[in-house]
Amino acid sequence: MTDRKKDHIDLAFSSRTEPADADRRFHYEPMLAAHHNGHFDEFEFAGKTLKLPIWVSSMTGGTQRAGTINRNLATSCGEFGMGMGLGSCRALLDSDEYFSDFDVRKYMGNTAPLYANLGIAQIEKLVAAGEEEKAETLVYKLKATGLIIHVNPLQEAFQPEGDSLLVPPVETIEAFLSKTNLRVIVKEVGQGMGPASLERLLALSLEAIEFGALGGTNFTRLELNRVSKGPSSQFDAYGRIGHTAAEMTAFVNEIAAKHPTTCQQLIISGGITNVPDGWHLTQQSKLKSVFGMGSTFLKHAMDDYATLQSFVKQLEKALGIAQNFMRPIY
Repeated sequence: MTDRKKDHIDLAFSSRTEPADADRRFHYEPMLAAHHNGHFDEFEFAGKTLKLPIWVSSMTGGTQRAGTINRNLATSCGEFGMGMGLGSCRALLDSDEYFSDFDVRKYMGNTAPLYANLGIAQIEKLVAAGEEEKAETLVYKLKATGLIIHVNPLQEAFQPEGDSLLVPPVETIEAFLSKTNLRVIVKEVGQGMGPASLERLLALSLEAIEFGALGGTNFTRLELNRVSKGPSSQFDAYGRIGHTAAEMTAFVNEIAAKHPTTCQQLIISGGITNVPDGWHLTQQSKLKSVFGMGSTFLKHAMDDYATLQSFVKQLEKALGIAQNFMRPIY
């Protein structure tokens, strides 16, 4: 206790908070609850069961390092009850060379949702060739709950090896849904979506929509950064095009207020790096929602599992504090 009191004296002046720094999204209510007991009620989401309203957003696969990352992430999802989207599984459509990098259900257990992942360009080609069963086989082999389709026209446009889309993505998704019984999540890859795109998706029989909003890892900017020479400077502004997670939450709420929505679940992701940001938006959402993080998990998952485990324990504690003491101001 003596050491603690000394710390309080030493740190008092450096720990001051200015009123202008206050987070005005919440009422802080210290009188209404005890400390959280660490127990979170299970709930159904994306075809399985979660304990924490957190989604590990799709990242990467296909290298030895990615295999370690995916195994660590899957283990944490199994331990703490989170959902997970794999990185692009395109390499597995024609070869099992990198299968072990994605084969993580055994580390995760069977309770939490695990989704395979293909890009809209691959889905377009499968639909055109009548080979939708390749996607179904992929999901089956990985023992996944369903399939994420990531939609990335800007990334494809600026990627030197990118594919050109021949069909509007929503039409490809509609055609795919008509020919499969897979649970399907649709996501963007760092720039989000405007209200017209969201309205079309909300009318489809999707398991969920993941925002992939502007503010997190932006794969258009990533591709532009790969190009050190040439005309990339003419395209740099496109890395700033898009919509934030807060904007997209508001778009969905407005759409849901005007129209019945067939899709009823959201993964609010894109620039979410801490619990208050994510929890606030899930509380604002009119649809059943969890929040997703990608690169925030990635930097803790690249080494030993204990590092990632410690980080998720922090998330768990932070969620308990938010639930018991912070009331969102709507």
